[in-house]
Amino acid sequence: MVNYQTCRIMFMKYLQIEKNASPYTLKFYTDDLNTFFTFLEEEQIQDLNHLNERDIRIFLTNLYKNQLSRRTVSRILSCLRSFYRFLQREEFVNQNPFMHISLPKSEKKLPSFLYQEELEKLFHVSDMTTPLGQRNQALLELLYATGIRVGECVKIRVSDIDFDIGTVFVTGKGNKERYVPFGSFAATALKTYIEDGRNSLLEKTESQTNCLFLNVRGQPLTDRGIRFILNKMVEKTSLTVNIYPHKLRHTFATHMLNAGADLRTVQELLGHEHLSTTQIYTHVTKDYLRHVYMNSHPRAKKK
Repeated sequence: MVNYQTCRIMFMKYLQIEKNASPYTLKFYTDDLNTFFTFLEEEQIQDLNHLNERDIRIFLTNLYKNQLSRRTVSRILSCLRSFYRFLQREEFVNQNPFMHISLPKSEKKLPSFLYQEELEKLFHVSDMTTPLGQRNQALLELLYATGIRVGECVKIRVSDIDFDIGTVFVTGKGNKERYVPFGSFAATALKTYIEDGRNSLLEKTESQTNCLFLNVRGQPLTDRGIRFILNKMVEKTSLTVNIYPHKLRHTFATHMLNAGADLRTVQELLGHEHLSTTQIYTHVTKDYLRHVYMNSHPRAKKK
C-alpha cells in the first residue's frame, strides 16, 4: 500500500519535469487530488488499488452535490485519469478505474472577442512618450498581431524577435516551438519600445535580463502583470467590456477567420495540436456574420 501524499508528490514532479505542466495546471491538479484524497479518507478506502466504479459514482455524486460545474468535474476526472495512468506506469496500481468513466459533456460556451471599434480605442490610450506607455502599446500590438498565449508572451526574449522577416519565436505548451509572424503596426511598436522604453526600464535595476517585457522596476513581467496592464488600459477608455489576454487570442482567431484565413493556418498560428480546438471559432464567425447581416441589411428586421 502506497501513501497518498507520496503518490501526489511523485505525480506532481512527473507533471512538472516530464510534461512541463503550467503553474495553473499544477495548482488545479493539486487541489483536485486533495479533494479525491479527502473522499477516500471519508470512505475509509486506504488502498488506491481498492477503488471501484461504485466508489467513483459516489465520488461524482458528492462533486455535483457541491454544485461544481460540469467543466470542473470534467477537469477533476481528467486529473484522476492521468494520476492513475501514472500510478499504473510506476506499477503502484494494477488498473486504471477512471479509464472508462465518461467525462460530462461540457457547456458549449463560445469564446468572446473584441470588435474592431473596441480595439481601436485600446490602441489609442497609451502615452507613447513614456517607457510604460511604449511597453503597453508593444504588448497590446503583439498579443493581437500573433494571438499568442499570455504564458508564451512572458517567456519571449528580445533575441526571439526577428524584424527582418517579421516573426517572433514562441515556446508553447509542452515546450513546443513555433514561429509566428507579426505585421507592421506591431513591428513599429516593438522597435520603439526596445530601442527606447525598455532601456529606460532596465536602468531601474542592476540585474540584466533578456526578457522582452519588463515591469516598472525593470524586472520580467508576469502573467498577472499583463492582466493588470490590460485592465488599466480599458479603464482609460469608455469601454465597459471585460478584457483579459486570452480574449485577445480569441479576437485574433476570429478576425483572421472573418477576413478569409483558412482553419489550418489559424491552427498553426495559435499552436493548437488538434484542429477541433480551432473549430470553435467558426461558430463565433457565424454569429458575427449574422450580427453584421441583421444590422446592415435593409430588410433584415422590421423598424
